[in-house]
Amino acid sequence: MKISNQRVEEIINFIKGLNLERTYQKEFTNEKIKNILFINESLTHSSANSEINYENLEFLGDAVLRLIASDFIKVKFPYMKVGERSELRSHLVSDQWLEEVGKKIEIKNVLLIGKKALRDKSASSTIQAEATEALIGALYESLNVIEPIKNWLIPFWDEKSKEVLSDPHRKNYKSALQEFTQSEGCSIPIYKTIEVDRKHDNPRRFFCTVHIKNRSIAEGWGKSMKQAEKNAARKALKFFETKTIDS
Repeated sequence: MKISNQRVEEIINFIKGLNLERTYQKEFTNEKIKNILFINESLTHSSANSEINYENLEFLGDAVLRLIASDFIKVKFPYMKVGERSELRSHLVSDQWLEEVGKKIEIKNVLLIGKKALRDKSASSTIQAEATEALIGALYESLNVIEPIKNWLIPFWDEKSKEVLSDPHRKNYKSALQEFTQSEGCSIPIYKTIEVDRKHDNPRRFFCTVHIKNRSIAEGWGKSMKQAEKNAARKALKFFETKTIDS
């Protein structure tokens, strides 16, 4: 892949903004063009280059991310049970978390995206999440060690861990609601979801009502069916904090 001097400088400045340890920042300079090319590949969407794009590095990044997230949890929460570790890790490697990190590092500003994909605002969140995962793969491909990548991601994981662990339901509202209804001797919750708008990034694209004992308990909106159901379950749990199922 050919790359201009301007693009090289853009990538070098982007890497500096990630606040990697100085020792490793030196691996991304004009003299280390191979590493710059890895980063450039991770920031290239298939709509911009059908042959060399972030798909392969995204695959690598997924494996690296799960490994270092597991190590982070082991060190940070040594007495946490295995099941709880798996549950927490699912949040620390999720597409939502990747999207959040992508936004914080402003990855959108350095992405190479074709005109058609660029016009598709609904795909923006997904592309940012995928490119962030590919960036993790590119950093590993360049450095061949996981420590600096883990150290870079720790502040993001610290923040997310606090958010998840402060929630008594660990943000798994559907599971928590089902456990609650079963403990009350009721049937499982029924979710009725409809698509209101076809715009993919619309936070009110899907509307969901959750029913228990043939009664509508709560409503929720979301840009995906899963998110709408999750929000409805969260509101239902809040409803039952002050009322019983039969009230």
